[in-house]
Amino acid sequence: MARAKKMFRVVSTRHRSGTTSAITAELDVLIHAHAYTLECGASWQHEKGNKKINQKPKSIASLITNLNNAVNNTAANGYASISYHWEEAEA
Repeated sequence: MARAKKMFRVVSTRHRSGTTSAITAELDVLIHAHAYTLECGASWQHEKGNKKINQKPKSIASLITNLNNAVNNTAANGYASISYHWEEAEA
């Protein structure tokens, strides 16, 4: 019998406007949904002071860390006004 995949809820918060948005899905779907953010962050990782970005994370914690680093890499001052966190969702 196949094991049911875990569902996660990734919540993004824009600090300036206070708006939030969420996506609930399996890990591989969440990685695909945020692929552009990870790719943009990876394109700026060669700049001084920026973090390396893993575009294919293996866990939800790694995805959140890489998303937060990616948006900070693309910000002009090194701090983006958007942050990500996750919650376990019920299947």
